[in-house]
Amino acid sequence: MKPFLQYNPTRLYFGKDKIKELAGELHYGVKVLVVYGGGSIKRNGVYDAVITELKKVNAEVHELSGVEPNPRLTTVEKGSAICKKEGIDFLLAVGGGSVIDCTKAIAAGAHYEGSAWDLITQKEPIESALPFGTVLTLAATGSEMNSVSVITNWETKEKLGWGSPHVFPTFSVLDPTYTFSVPENHTVYGIVDSMSHALEHYFHRTSNTQMIDGFIESLLRTAIQTGPKLLSDLESYDHRETMMYISTTAFNGTLSNGTDGGDWATHRIEHAVSAVYDIPHGGGLAILFPNWLEHVLEEDPSRVKQLAVNVLGVSSEGKSDYEVAVEGARALRTFWNSLGAPSRLADYEIDDAEFESMVEKTFIKPGVGTYKELDRESVRDILKRSL
Repeated sequence: MKPFLQYNPTRLYFGKDKIKELAGELHYGVKVLVVYGGGSIKRNGVYDAVITELKKVNAEVHELSGVEPNPRLTTVEKGSAICKKEGIDFLLAVGGGSVIDCTKAIAAGAHYEGSAWDLITQKEPIESALPFGTVLTLAATGSEMNSVSVITNWETKEKLGWGSPHVFPTFSVLDPTYTFSVPENHTVYGIVDSMSHALEHYFHRTSNTQMIDGFIESLLRTAIQTGPKLLSDLESYDHRETMMYISTTAFNGTLSNGTDGGDWATHRIEHAVSAVYDIPHGGGLAILFPNWLEHVLEEDPSRVKQLAVNVLGVSSEGKSDYEVAVEGARALRTFWNSLGAPSRLADYEIDDAEFESMVEKTFIKPGVGTYKELDRESVRDILKRSL
């Protein structure tokens, strides 16, 4: 293991009716900007529950709606402008990871006079940000308990991940009933995204990590057991509760303790693909991750074999490490496909026309991959496998 510091300041309110904790987190007369997406929170009652709590502290409420599934810089800039004009004290993200990611960028941009893109691209340092909380309505990204965000600049066709200790949520409210209305396809994307975060943590090069490896393997096995059950009963409290906690734990810092942090190349490639084609993030990961596994096992099958045996139920009897690893990569693809996730870029009508653009966008920031550092030819290979 490597020496590590575990730090996460977010207060997590988990369970049914925990929205009642919201008022206690805010001071009286606070100016709040409520950030949300396409309006589903008004149809499923979450919006009314939030407003009821805000009224208890006589909050002055402003709103920013319409956050995109791949949140855009233009929306971030709009939100930051509202904060500056109205003297907003606090931001409240009500939605899934896209809304929370957008809110993090708004929070940082509200304390900066230039474009928030300067902060996202690390052209300028983030020195402070407005405080914010979240009310989660979609289990997927883990953004409710971390300091990471992904924003798309549609003008330049760039989608970049970034982070800062200044953009941890001060608190997050996680009520599994708030995810009951999430449709089947987005539930599937959430399962894939959550599992991908755990898998990316899993592919590290650190020794003596039996405990954290076992933790990740247990999380993945639980997701595999729970995912199909949830899809057969989308309003099951137990299954929604399990997947919500899996999603949060998969990316709140716990799974990187004592390791080198894992390998996030698949996310980098997916960001490049969806920057060009604006596809669902979870759908892109479902296509790319098994092909990344097949690419890296050509050089070293050991870790993929461990995943295959310990998580995916592949028997190693009478087989080489390579054969077990290949079977494991295919088993992961088969499982995600069984849930309804896509298997090929062609499922989104994507061919090789923009391959070179996607390859270059993968390398906007240097250093793609740690378990295996990828060069441009490696990324091309993964994309070709994904056609």
